[in-house]
Amino acid sequence: MPTIQPLPESTNVLIVGAGPAGLTAAITLAAAGVDFVLLDRLAEGANTSRAAVVHARTLEVLDELGATADLVARGLTVPRVTVHDRASTIATVDFDGLPTRYPFTLITPQDVTETVLLEHLRAAGGDVHRPYRVTELAGTADRVTVAYLDASDTPGTLRADYVIGADGMHSLVREQAGIAYIGGDYPESFILADVRMTWPVARREVALYLSPQGVSVVIPLPDGNRSNRYRVIATVDEAAPEPTARDIQTVLDARGPGGPVQITEVLWSSRFRVHHRLAEHYRAGRVLLVGDAAHVHSPAGGQGMNTGIQDAAALGPLLARVLAGEPEELLDTYEAARRPIARDVVALTDRITRVATLRSRPARTARNTALSALTRIPRIRHLMAYRLAELDAR
Repeated sequence: MPTIQPLPESTNVLIVGAGPAGLTAAITLAAAGVDFVLLDRLAEGANTSRAAVVHARTLEVLDELGATADLVARGLTVPRVTVHDRASTIATVDFDGLPTRYPFTLITPQDVTETVLLEHLRAAGGDVHRPYRVTELAGTADRVTVAYLDASDTPGTLRADYVIGADGMHSLVREQAGIAYIGGDYPESFILADVRMTWPVARREVALYLSPQGVSVVIPLPDGNRSNRYRVIATVDEAAPEPTARDIQTVLDARGPGGPVQITEVLWSSRFRVHHRLAEHYRAGRVLLVGDAAHVHSPAGGQGMNTGIQDAAALGPLLARVLAGEPEELLDTYEAARRPIARDVVALTDRITRVATLRSRPARTARNTALSALTRIPRIRHLMAYRLAELDAR
């Protein structure tokens, strides 16, 4: 149940947004004994799967917070990604040779990830205050005053030494701090759906399909004693607000492996548009950004939530050290370390998206030939897996 007690008048750190990044930041602060308040505008946490891929580097980071074992127990380990043009396999990227305790991609729906992180936060003595909507920030040299509305739209204010904006792509914290969000949008819309279906590809791989109509990704999801739950992501010119079984079936019939594919149930579906944007700065005085408030990009490679969790895990200890008396300039190292990583992720996912959505036959043929040739080289396959797993962000 959401926390319902009134907010305090002041705190060391206010975290706005209780998604995976906000929860991770809270866990790090709780572990360091820092006084914090975690707010979210929603009355309850995520109940849909949204981001579903947790990479090796994120599992390493969450292991330091004690959460990885619980995540792995509730997820599905997938050791490879395959790339196809209809029934033809163009490339295979294996994670099982990576230098990590977690040589796989973990498939864990976002609502499960948030549940695990919330359990660990509560075990550390913290919680989420819901629903509180931040409306304004006013900063001075030594604090930030935050205005908010509670569930009954009653206004209030809270003073904080520092504010972490973990409030997503449309971050009010970022806007109030005057930090530019630089980038653009892709023309296509995306189908995002969790379905039950018959699917001829092994559940030990994430399958990416390239076609003139667009790119499609099929990800096996944890399913208890059953084994027919999948995530489908696909670019289309204009997706329906809530894609139906027929919409998704049409996409997979046109682009998939050509084998026995039959959608039997849509568990949840949505559409979204993809942006590629990066905050000009990660810090403005006593305001700092993590996750989608700082960067957003194509879902290609499943990098978004992972990069956000790693942001938060890096920032929390820095804030704890500053609040314990170390120089405030230490916080400048956060942007110096994390923004280049996000910049590279935005660039990588942009390249993947643009190459994957090529339409002309000569360009697609050249792409397929080059990808097939490159991934026959063991070192190239290893580097691709290493990069996708975000192990280069260590």
